[in-house]
Amino acid sequence: MALSPDRLRDALTGVIGFPITPFRPDLSVDLDALRQNVRMMLEHPLAAIVAAGGTGELYSLTPGEHLDVVGAIVEEARGKLPVIAGTGFSAALGAQLARQAAAAGASGILAFPPYYPGAEDDGMVKYYGAIGEATPLGLLIYSRDWFHPGAAMVERLASIPTLIAWKDGQGDIRRLQIIKRHVGDRLCWIGGAGDDMVPSYYSLGIRAFTSSVANVSPQVALQLHEAGVTGDAATLQRLMSDLIVPLYALRARRKGHEVTVMKELMTMLGLAGGAIRPPLVAMRPEEVEELRGLVPAWQNVVNASTMKTGA
Repeated sequence: MALSPDRLRDALTGVIGFPITPFRPDLSVDLDALRQNVRMMLEHPLAAIVAAGGTGELYSLTPGEHLDVVGAIVEEARGKLPVIAGTGFSAALGAQLARQAAAAGASGILAFPPYYPGAEDDGMVKYYGAIGEATPLGLLIYSRDWFHPGAAMVERLASIPTLIAWKDGQGDIRRLQIIKRHVGDRLCWIGGAGDDMVPSYYSLGIRAFTSSVANVSPQVALQLHEAGVTGDAATLQRLMSDLIVPLYALRARRKGHEVTVMKELMTMLGLAGGAIRPPLVAMRPEEVEELRGLVPAWQNVVNASTMKTGA
């Protein structure tokens, strides 16, 4: 789906799906399962979808697998919505992945921080600049993990010609509101720390978020967006209390469980979750049982969604 950076920016309102990358027991990529999951997501009016994002285990993929994942999601999307491809690692490899994603039909690029923790600001500007220069596509920067810049640094990065959006992966609302006030509407602001942060993000005027919950129920993610936009505090509180907070509490228990738990929940619900790749680790037996206790509530919303779509 060919979009100018400005048109992509205009499209980024609402729920941005963050699909997992299913792996077979031998840890090879299961593209058929990926396509199946994406088709389910596309039955709902998402704003965009991210191929090989953090939930998609970008950092476990080879360049060839990355291309396969992006290509499969672009084919399934069929121009219905923008496909944004994750990239990162180093300036050279990040630019290479961006170029091959653009050639495969991606509409935008989501740049993760480089592998090197603690790089200086000048180096980070060059890193993101190199990825931005690799394609004419709109660039989104993902602030996460060790890359937690202040307002002055974000303003420097905003000079990258193709940069259109900032995806917050920190959940530091105090810092985010300072940055947002300083930089203003030069960038589109995307909530990216989790579905559980929607009430906080939307209270700042943000109107888009990336959703891993969309792997299980795009309908719930869309309900979060709608309640956030309309200020429906009762619906937000119900969704948070009944579904989101218990799930995210388990996800936050151990490193990497934001992916592991989602894949395990998908499997429990009869969806194509698949295996995880190292360095992620499996859930402990007691954690599996705890997650199993959340399944009935999620099964209810999945069943309701299935009935509405006629699947």
